[in-house]
Amino acid sequence: MRITPSLACLCGLLLFTQSSFSQNLDVNKDVTKALKKVKPKAIKGHIQYLADDKLKGRQPGTEGYQMAVDYVTDKYKKLGVEPAGEDNTYLQRVRIRKSFTGADATFSSKSSQGVQELLTFGKEYTIYPHAEEQAVSVEAPLVFAGYGISAPDMGYDDYAGLDVKGKIVLIVRGTPQSFPNTVASYSMDMQTILRTAAQHGAIGVIVGATSPAASVPDLKKGVYSVMGPDGKVAVSRNYVSNQIRLLASINAETMAKYLAGAGLELDKTVAALKSGTPSSAPLNATISAAYTSTYQDIESYNVVGKITGSDPKLKDEYVVHSAHLDHVGVGTPINGDSIYNGAHDNASGVASVLEIARLYTALKEKPKRSVLLVMVTAEEMGLLGSAYFAKYPTVPKQSMVANINTDMPTIIAPLLSVVALGANHSSLEEQVANASSYLGLSVEADPEPNQNRFVRSDQYSFVVQGVPALHIKYGNKTADGQNNLNKQVEVWREKHYHKPQDELNDTFDFEAGRKYVQLNFLISYQVAQNPQRPSWKPGDFFGTRFSTSVAR
Repeated sequence: MRITPSLACLCGLLLFTQSSFSQNLDVNKDVTKALKKVKPKAIKGHIQYLADDKLKGRQPGTEGYQMAVDYVTDKYKKLGVEPAGEDNTYLQRVRIRKSFTGADATFSSKSSQGVQELLTFGKEYTIYPHAEEQAVSVEAPLVFAGYGISAPDMGYDDYAGLDVKGKIVLIVRGTPQSFPNTVASYSMDMQTILRTAAQHGAIGVIVGATSPAASVPDLKKGVYSVMGPDGKVAVSRNYVSNQIRLLASINAETMAKYLAGAGLELDKTVAALKSGTPSSAPLNATISAAYTSTYQDIESYNVVGKITGSDPKLKDEYVVHSAHLDHVGVGTPINGDSIYNGAHDNASGVASVLEIARLYTALKEKPKRSVLLVMVTAEEMGLLGSAYFAKYPTVPKQSMVANINTDMPTIIAPLLSVVALGANHSSLEEQVANASSYLGLSVEADPEPNQNRFVRSDQYSFVVQGVPALHIKYGNKTADGQNNLNKQVEVWREKHYHKPQDELNDTFDFEAGRKYVQLNFLISYQVAQNPQRPSWKPGDFFGTRFSTSVAR
C-alpha cells in the first residue's frame, strides 16, 4: 500500500478525489469522505467540555474525572462504538494506591571497621514507600553497580563479573554517551533499573546524586501504584517484585563517602561511566534500613470502546488508539488560578481520538481488523492506566497488533511536519511515511531528544508488553522557512505546560488538530487493512527485549 501522491495532493488543502485516493491507498470511497469530514469544531467542542473549570482538572478519583469518564462513555454510545471494557461495559476499573513513607524511617551504614553512620531523613536520604507491606526492614552489603545497566548487545554491562545476590546496589542515573536516545530513555527508566537489579539477585536499590546542588526527592505527596484484585501490585513505576525490599535515594555527599570506601572518586567515576567504562565494585559498607508505609486507595477507570472489523479472521486482532483522560487536578495557584484544566494536556488528545472514533463508525465498510479506542487514567501519575491496560487488556493480549497514542499534540501552529516517536523501531514506520506523504507532511527526527518523550507517554506501556507503538508529535517545519517550531513550543510550554493557564484559549490551531486526526486515522487504517501484523525491525533493541515471544 505504498502511497505516491502527486504534487497536487500535497497542497495541504486535503482536496481529495476518490480516484487518486483509491488508487494510492486501495481503499473505498468512504475513507475519502471520512477524511474530508474531520470537524475542527468538534475537536474544539470536546476540549471545551473536558477542560472546563467544573471538571477541576480531571484528577483520578475525583468527581471531575468521573465527569470526563461519563462524557467519553456518552460519546461512544451516541457514535455506536461498542463497549469493550469489563463485563460488557465501557469501563476497566483501575485501583490506584497512593503510598507514603512513615516519618519513623531509619537508614544507616556500617563499615567493615565497625564505623556506623546514621543518616538524616529528608536531607541525606529518602526511602520510597512499599505498596504491599506496611513495615519493611533490610540489612545487606552495598555494591556499586554504575548506571545499573545490563546491555551486552550495546557493548555495556555494569553487572558483568559483579556479585550482587542478596545485596543492595548503589547506582547513578544516566547512560553511556554512545547510547541512542530511545535506548538511553529505556535504560534510565526506574522500572528497567529495578528489574535489572532483581534479575541479578539484588534485594535493594539506592540511587545516588552526583551534584552537591541536588536534593533527595520529596515524596511527601505520595507515590502511586496500581493494585490488582488480589491486593498485590499490578503495575508500578517504582516496584517490580517483593524481592526488592528497599528503594532509596541519597545525596551527593553520602554518595561520595560510599564510593571512597572502594577507592573511587565520584567525579572521575561519573566521567568514566559516561565514556562507556563500567566502574562497578563492592563497597566498604553494610546498609541497614527500616520504614513503614501508609496508604490511600483511589478507584478510577479506563474507558474502552471497540469498532469491530469486517474480516472473519482479522477482526479478532486490534489496532489500539489511546489517549490519557486525566490531568493533575487542583494545585498551587498561579496568577490567581488553581484549576489545572489540561486543555492541551490531554483534552486535545482525547478529542482527537473521539473524532477518529467518529470517522471509523461512519465508514460503511469497516477495516479488516478491529479498532480499540482506549482513554486511560493516571498517565500523570506515571503512565499507570495505560500500563495496567497493556498488561491486563480487556481483549487477549496477543491480539493487540499496534498502538497509536495521542498525547498533547500541541496544536498551536500549522502542522507541516511530524515526529513519529517509536515508529523507527518497527514496520509502523512505513505506515507513517505513507500517510504523512499523502497529507503533504514531512517526517523528521525528534527535535527535542533530551525530553525523553518516548518513555514519558502511554505508548511506552504498550512497547514493554511487546506491542509496536508510536506517538505522533509536531516537527520543526514552519511556514516562514525558519523551521524552528520547537522554539515556539518552548515559549508555550514555559507559560502553559502543567499550569492553570493550559485552558481553552487562543493558543489553539484547530486546523492543525484536523490534520493530526487525519494522520493518525490513516496510520491506523493502513494497519487495520494490512494482512500482515506490524513487526519489530530485525535486531531492534526493543523488539529483542519485548517481542511477542518474550513478553507473552
